Amino acid sequence: MRFIDLFSGLGGFHLAASKLGGNCVFASEIDTRLQSLYEENFGILPHGDIRKVDVEDIPKHDLLCAGFPCQPFSKAGSQEGFNDPIRGTLFYEIIEILKHHKPEYIILENVAHFVKHDSGSTYEYIKTHLENLGYQIKSHKLSPHQFGIPQIRERMYLVGRRGSLENFYWPTPQTTSADLCIKEFLDKSPEEAKKIPKQVFDCLVTWQDFLERYPAEEQLPSFPIWSMEFGATYPFQRDNIYSYSLNYLRKLRGSFGQHLRCRTNEELFELLPSYASRPEKCFPKWKVNFIKQNRSLYNKNQDWIEEWISSIQRFPASYQKLEWNCKGEERNIWNYIIQFRASGVRVKRPTTSPSLVAMTTTQVPIIAWEERYMTVKECARLQSLDELKLLPNHNMTIKALGNAVNVTVVALVLESLYETV
Repeated sequence: MRFIDLFSGLGGFHLAASKLGGNCVFASEIDTRLQSLYEENFGILPHGDIRKVDVEDIPKHDLLCAGFPCQPFSKAGSQEGFNDPIRGTLFYEIIEILKHHKPEYIILENVAHFVKHDSGSTYEYIKTHLENLGYQIKSHKLSPHQFGIPQIRERMYLVGRRGSLENFYWPTPQTTSADLCIKEFLDKSPEEAKKIPKQVFDCLVTWQDFLERYPAEEQLPSFPIWSMEFGATYPFQRDNIYSYSLNYLRKLRGSFGQHLRCRTNEELFELLPSYASRPEKCFPKWKVNFIKQNRSLYNKNQDWIEEWISSIQRFPASYQKLEWNCKGEERNIWNYIIQFRASGVRVKRPTTSPSLVAMTTTQVPIIAWEERYMTVKECARLQSLDELKLLPNHNMTIKALGNAVNVTVVALVLESLYETV
């Protein structure tokens, strides 16, 4: 089975296809450092920008693999889709290769949200183009945690075959997150692990204090805790904040109950949460619900929250939010897997890792009981890429792993695809 590996990155597709006896005849990767690493791992030097490769120079192949750039379609990205002037057009390169070489099989991977981008029209656009080229198409969402790997990383997989996919079945999930334990994939106190910085440590200490103060007889909230809403009274239920007069706003309170009176216009808006001062037409319903829930939480627990609230105000805005995903568990933040995200500090049971992301190394999962970040080796293990040599640069490797496909999942999908012959 001859295959080509487009946007190859660390080579997850290569590793999966070669495990099933495949032979890579062409690869492309725009990052020169990843090109060199790919050659070191697989003995083939990827071409650079696929848009600069003549389609006739690509060898004949039976399978096209591509995890085409997901940022234009990701919830965390711009969601510009095909309007993205660079990355959003790379799908057209795939189409040109398929037109010319007509490989029997296709496997594509993208973020799970891809199928809903632009109300589903982007996915339908791609599906129609592939069907017009003679491929029968199927897509499905799969995650490594369904196959014994403790990482929740739901991705869309799209397979195609020239002819029929009548006998194709998606791999059957074998495990749930409750069946798994992240500790089995972790090294014990590895020397190379990066310790969490003081600010992160202090933030976790502050939230632990919150957990200990919270009434023991009551369940912790299932909604995200937004501490900046504690004591706030600014309006949020009609239009946006700019529809109110400044004189009216000055009678109210902003983040953490800070008075808005006697403030300059600039100071006034600086004392509102960032999400409240955006020029949106109105607050979306989910945001209104979170604000209501947090203000109600404050009103019910005002006495002890007032004693605690000053300790959280010194941190960045994203550190001032807590997502407790450990309902019914012991209220000890140091027992869990933690991820600092733009949406807040997310605390998860030590069953699975949150999805590895490519945007920033500050979102690398934290092993709280060892007060450290997950190591590069551990992240590679969660992507089934631990047998490969990796880049010496920590930040680059973490980003590449966040962009990579999971080898175990891809291999299972390909194995099922080959069985349709």
